[in-house]
Formats: sequence, structure tokens, C-alpha cells
Amino acid sequence: MRTLFIYLIFASSLIAEPSQWVPLFNGKDLTGWHTLPGGKWEVVDGVITGTSEKKEKRHGLLVSDKTYKNFILRAKFKVTKGDSGLYFRALETKTKVAIRGFQAEVDKSPQVGGLYETAGRAWVKSPDPKLIAKIVKHGDWNQITVTANGDDITVSLNGVTVTELLGDTKCQKKGHIALQLHGGQDMHVQFKDIAILALK
Repeated sequence: MRTLFIYLIFASSLIAEPSQWVPLFNGKDLTGWHTLPGGKWEVVDGVITGTSEKKEKRHGLLVSDKTYKNFILRAKFKVTKGDSGLYFRALETKTKVAIRGFQAEVDKSPQVGGLYETAGRAWVKSPDPKLIAKIVKHGDWNQITVTANGDDITVSLNGVTVTELLGDTKCQKKGHIALQLHGGQDMHVQFKDIAILALK
């Protein structure tokens, strides 16, 4: 029954009025975001671009100024180098990784779209590698959609649900959106068309 409810939420997002979606990136600069030390975030040719060198051990983060509770979040990403992530409902911390909470994995591995809980349970749910191989174009633009509603979380890639975590009472219920540059890796990742649709 809960799976049907999540599907209905996703379906309703497809017919939502454009005005209901709130852009989180203006295509010009990083207004509405702030950085946490590690790597470099900038806007290049209308695209959020994150880079970092392997010698940088910190997780460079671009964090939304606002926090969000229940929502559908969508973005397009392209990974050229390294291991990134799309954090949601995340909390800033005064630790080496500087953040706590879920990220939807963003990389060129079969685990892209999986759910990893930083400073928590680590890997919580991974997608089917065979499904990822069919729907994801590694090194090219892909669309990711995260639905977080109460205890239920789903991640879709290019319109296909790849990870579903239902009834997870341990998950954080409110926090920031954040983009990650993984420490200790050569990184080059891009994001664009980031928007959020609030749910009740």
C-alpha cells in the first residue's frame, strides 16, 4: 500500500504546475548555497561544477542555506571523475566529514542512486546493478529524483525507481540539500536543473 502511495506522489509530480517547482539554482551563481571547506565549487557555463584534487582529504560540500522536510527533489548530474553525492535532510556537523545524513550516491559505479548514510549506518540500500547498467549513461547527463516523505524515501534515475526505503523510522526528517566532493579523490562533477517540490 505504501509503495502505491509513493508512486502516486511521483506521478503527481509529473503533472505539477511548473510554478510549483522551486529552482534551487539560478544558473548564474551560487546564491542560496554556502560551501564547507574542501575542493572548489563554481558556476561554469551555467552549470554547478565541483572539482577537487586527490591530496585534498576533506569532503568539499555545497550546502543549501535553507532546510527542507518533505519534498521531491530533482537534478541533472554528470560525473567525469570521482565519487559524489546528493545529500538531503542533512545536518552540518563539526567533524572531518562536516555533515550527517542521507546521500543518494552520484558516481560512475553500479551503486549510483543508492542510499548512504554519512556518520550513521553507512550503506543502507543499494540498487540492482543490472538495472543501473540499462538506464544510466555514465559520464553523461543523467536525471536523479529523490522523494522524501516522512519515513519513506525513493530514488529514481532517468525516470526509473532504483532504490526504495519505506518505513525507515531512523532517518532524519528535516535538513539541508548538499552536493559532495569526496575527499582523497580527483573530482570533477557537474549539476544543473536543480529544483524542489514541497510535499505536505
